[in-house]
Amino acid sequence: MRAALLILAGLLLALQYRLWFGDGGFVENRRLQARVSALRSQVAEQEEGNRALEAEVQDLKHNLAAVEERARRDLGMIRRGEIYVMVVPQ
Repeated sequence: MRAALLILAGLLLALQYRLWFGDGGFVENRRLQARVSALRSQVAEQEEGNRALEAEVQDLKHNLAAVEERARRDLGMIRRGEIYVMVVPQ
């Protein structure tokens, strides 16, 4: 009887170990939940950035003044008759 009780206790401990620390166990489940949460927040940030970029694309498609402003700022575009002045910081 004592041997059977020890065997059952050993099996119970082995099963508990697998439940807590084995593949798909409690510890791994908690780690994966934390990772999912971090990835969800990262996805939310990237979706916000995508919305901002989409708004900028729509603005450039439908607003020629925005295209001109960007060309002036990024490419140094000037109109005929304008004089380009560059101020060099000292």
